[in-house]
Amino acid sequence: MNYFTDAKEWQWMFDNAIDWDTILPLYYPNYPTEDGLESPEEVKSFLKEILGGVGDWAATSVKEIGAQLDREGAGEVKEGRTHRGPALSRMLQEAKELQVFGITLPQEHGGLGLPNSVYMISQDMLSRSCMCTSTLLGFYTSLGEMLLRYCPKEVADEFIPQIVQGEISGSMNLTEPECGSDLAAMKTTAVKQADGTYLLNGQKIFITNGGGGLAFVLGKVKGDPDTLDGISMFFVRQDHPGKEGLNFYVDKTEEKMGMHGSFTTVITYENTIGELVGKQGEGFKYMLHLMNEARILVGIQALGGIEEALDYAENYARERVAFGKPLTELPLMKRNLEDYATERDAIRALIADTMSWFDIYLKLDNKKVHTKEDLTSEEQSLYEEASMWTRKRTPLVKFYATEAYTDLSKKAIQVLGGYGFIKEYPVERYHRDSFGPLLYEGTSQIQALMALKDTLKYVMKDPKKFFSGMFLKHPTTALLNGDNEWSRQYKAAHYRFKKSLVSLVIGCLKPEAWKDVFDPKKWQQEERFEVLMTHAETLCWALSYTETLRVLCAHANKDPERADLFKRYHQLVQPKLEAIYKDWEIRGQ
Repeated sequence: MNYFTDAKEWQWMFDNAIDWDTILPLYYPNYPTEDGLESPEEVKSFLKEILGGVGDWAATSVKEIGAQLDREGAGEVKEGRTHRGPALSRMLQEAKELQVFGITLPQEHGGLGLPNSVYMISQDMLSRSCMCTSTLLGFYTSLGEMLLRYCPKEVADEFIPQIVQGEISGSMNLTEPECGSDLAAMKTTAVKQADGTYLLNGQKIFITNGGGGLAFVLGKVKGDPDTLDGISMFFVRQDHPGKEGLNFYVDKTEEKMGMHGSFTTVITYENTIGELVGKQGEGFKYMLHLMNEARILVGIQALGGIEEALDYAENYARERVAFGKPLTELPLMKRNLEDYATERDAIRALIADTMSWFDIYLKLDNKKVHTKEDLTSEEQSLYEEASMWTRKRTPLVKFYATEAYTDLSKKAIQVLGGYGFIKEYPVERYHRDSFGPLLYEGTSQIQALMALKDTLKYVMKDPKKFFSGMFLKHPTTALLNGDNEWSRQYKAAHYRFKKSLVSLVIGCLKPEAWKDVFDPKKWQQEERFEVLMTHAETLCWALSYTETLRVLCAHANKDPERADLFKRYHQLVQPKLEAIYKDWEIRGQ
């Protein structure tokens, strides 16, 4: 089994859902490439070879390691450091031999410099076998990207080659006791020293891979405001040449219900030497860049878990006989498995489209921010479009995929019946592990509030344009345009969503007169927004369903054989959407 070459759906996504026509010129402007590849076709063939190698490793060795990590754990904490156990050490050694670190990092630092989409697909395959492996390896890449983007060249030149070689990694340190998602309430302080460094004091909790050796830490310079604008970012090393002993201490690793093979640590800073990253007071903005990618990657992790859980359940159901038939031939089980598969395939399509947009956004954003190059007018237009889709999709991908992972892994357990509750069968681990992606990088409620905020920002930017544009998209226009069946169904669903959203917004914000609907200033009353916030989760579900329908419709227009998936998914979510709209009608008053 190979999770890429034997995966028909991922083969289609690679060939059709990823916009290589736009992405490849950004990475490979000239041919032959530095690696001697003569054409885009040769590049895509090379990328498929890379993914095939990862797919083979993930489906064999990593799958075995994943089960071992669940039994044994990641390792232990001694004298302020994390010490890897046998399973984690084996995984990292194999990863080093296969040179999977730094897939996207520059060739000048020893990386492969490949498109981000390749890295994200590889993360899906690794997540199928072991959520902890994909999590840990992800920190090598993300740390390298942060060094490259925000730190001085000499710092990047020193540490990125070590990351690519698998010699050092690190963590992103945000969360503190009692503040959680309320970052403005953080207590970690930083005091500037005569040599330009800062001394950090405080504690961080729930820090994944906290003993990796390096860290980006959020804190407040003394005297700065207790707001998000008062947060700065600092780069710290556990072993600092200017300090005797450890520069920061790992106090413990948490015992968790799942993801046993991942260190989740408590970190203490006591006069820890740190270097300011970028400008003072802009740490939250820098961390947002990382969180965009991290949240999409968490959605990809969840997709990998869904794929593996349902694959195991489907194989079991084909072999298990009850009432004289395989489970797959029993009417209710057959319908359930078909519905599970439909949602899985639809989420994959949404994620593939999103990773394509993110790849474009990230490459152009790095050009602007890191290399300080001016974008052409065409690149600027593309950048704005990719940025819009990335911002819109990020909370939806994280929300939808992680919620679906927890639900569908539970369904996989039920397919196995009592066997699903036994540790000998891996579906119980998949379900336990599903709660990690559901919680880290912002809970579903945080994603829902972000989606609500962005939706309202879009509406309020020009209410008149939003409302008038809705009427121009009435489903009858699809008939006049001669659209195909699935395009008509999508446009009808999209119109129904926007119409229901308008009713919800007006019902909650209660403009005093119809003309006030078109005046953003009339909307800016906090108590009215609080009512609307109670609908954030149902809005996020509705956005997730309609955005997925948008992608599936586009895929069907590209390849009519994909129309069946659109129709099945539309049939699956239409009752759910109607239930949401009914809830808005009843409670959105």
